[in-house]
Amino acid sequence: MGTIRLTMAQALVRFLSRQYVEVDGKRRPFFRGVMGIFGHGNVTGIGQALEQYKDEMLFVQGKNEQGMANAAIAYAKQKNRLETFACTTSIGPGALNMVTAAGTATINRIPLLLLPGDIFAGRQPDPVLQQIEVTHDYTVSVNDAFKPVSKYWDRIVRPEQLMTAALNAMRVLTDPAETGAVTLSLPQDVQCEAYDYPEEFFAGRVHTIDRRPAAPAAVARAAELIRGKRRPLLIAGGGVHYSGATDELVRFAESFGIPVAETQAGKSAIAWNHPLGFGGVGATGTLAANRLAAEADVIIAVGTRLSDFTTASKTAFRHPQAEIVNINVNAADAAKLDGIPVVADAREALAALGEALRSAGYAAGYDKAELAALKREWDAEVDRLYAVEREDGLAQTRVLGVINEFVDERDVIVCAAGSLPGDLHRLWRCEKPKTYHMEYGFSCMGYEVSGAFGVRLAEPDGEVYALVGDGSYLMLHSELVTSLQEGRKITVLLLDNGGYQCIHNLQRANGSEGFGNEFRERGADGQLSGDCLTIDYAAHASALGAKTFRARTAEELRAALNAAKAETRSVLVDIKVLPGTGTDNYESWWRVDVAEVAESEKVHAAYGAMREKLKTARPY
Repeated sequence: MGTIRLTMAQALVRFLSRQYVEVDGKRRPFFRGVMGIFGHGNVTGIGQALEQYKDEMLFVQGKNEQGMANAAIAYAKQKNRLETFACTTSIGPGALNMVTAAGTATINRIPLLLLPGDIFAGRQPDPVLQQIEVTHDYTVSVNDAFKPVSKYWDRIVRPEQLMTAALNAMRVLTDPAETGAVTLSLPQDVQCEAYDYPEEFFAGRVHTIDRRPAAPAAVARAAELIRGKRRPLLIAGGGVHYSGATDELVRFAESFGIPVAETQAGKSAIAWNHPLGFGGVGATGTLAANRLAAEADVIIAVGTRLSDFTTASKTAFRHPQAEIVNINVNAADAAKLDGIPVVADAREALAALGEALRSAGYAAGYDKAELAALKREWDAEVDRLYAVEREDGLAQTRVLGVINEFVDERDVIVCAAGSLPGDLHRLWRCEKPKTYHMEYGFSCMGYEVSGAFGVRLAEPDGEVYALVGDGSYLMLHSELVTSLQEGRKITVLLLDNGGYQCIHNLQRANGSEGFGNEFRERGADGQLSGDCLTIDYAAHASALGAKTFRARTAEELRAALNAAKAETRSVLVDIKVLPGTGTDNYESWWRVDVAEVAESEKVHAAYGAMREKLKTARPY
């Protein structure tokens, strides 16, 4: 067996460039490239290796470590987890800036390889710049903070350890059930140490993602349960997209006349205008979907984690005989809500369950006229909200209506946090799969701009729009510069409502008068009660190099959208919207606990309402 002498970092880069995934007989490289910001902890190790192999591995220069990792997540999500980027940083703050992104990847089940530099394994120069000394355990560095948010974590303290670590990393990254953030901590001296690696370690390695079939007994149990039910409801989660099961989902729904509701990750699995498509469900759901959920006697949950937003904090499914069938490739998710688990690939499970129900002659008991009337009622509500006109400014729902009418059916919108996810989940009308890119597992503020850049890397055609509030934009917008550097146009639609208005609304809905959430100057009373801050976001983005427009009316917004589409470089449209002009709950609830004792009578009342609502929730 031949060997080749390389540094550990060189071996890692060479290994990554030769990893492939194969699903349904189609093979593709798994790593599109490496995103990085260099510092003393990685520039002479990984940095040197990337320079040496620059023709084999694309390098994208990040501007913020969390931002570039968010972009990598968005890329992998848009590619249905079949491609990703690795992310490299220096030690200390550069590494820690990626911890939030690691949580975002893991909670959303998205493959993300993180390569933070680490302190010296040899310890000769300890303590080094940016080293936190844990005096009771000198094996600990800041990179141990990645452990609780990683699906696999390792520290490579000898160059030969790379081989087992890299193979374990690929095992997790390509596992549909267990994927998430993988962190390989790389001490800066070990990155530069050489070793005689076996040549076969660098042979092209294909990781086949086999579709997990549903166990016949599990299918039989699920079919038997469904056969006895008259009002089933399908809930499409992100797993429907990741398994490429959107066509199978629609076929299943049509075969048995079952309405479909969607999670944030599952939205766009069925076209908004399909007779069986009823939109978002749960705390941010549509009136139509939430009424169906309340009356459903069986929920068929496909590829969803069944989070509190989807289940309305476990109050959504109120039929006294309501039961759950969980189709999920992840066994832990399939066991949620004490449902009947079908642990399998979504496409395979829907096909098998559909065959079993067809053989039994099953059909749902819905009256088509009932479903059509419910859909018409909600469509009329969306039309009303999209058309809201205010003399004092733009309502948020009006802004979304103008944008939704303007975009092409294959353009992609990206969002993550604030009041926009709720409005979009309820109102946005998707016609094609993968055109609604919402990070709502972590609802990570600042994901929007960097996520749009990642989506643009994955989707070179059409337009990519980042819908972002002013609060999220201020938190993280640096990859707007990276989009300009890479020549990857994104359009940032910034809705400025003067603060963290989503939480401001939540605060006031639970007894508060409103405190600490609007962007105001400190007033004469010593509180943040003065004049609203005046921030020119268009001027800011223009200074970064983006083309910018401003919109204060619906007509100005239409003109800005048309002008933005004609541009070839990244654009920001500064849109002023009135606070508190989004949507509200539609027969739904989200649990946010309220102070049990307080001086305010409004808080007392809110606490009592919360306790009453809890009585209607499932206990587990």
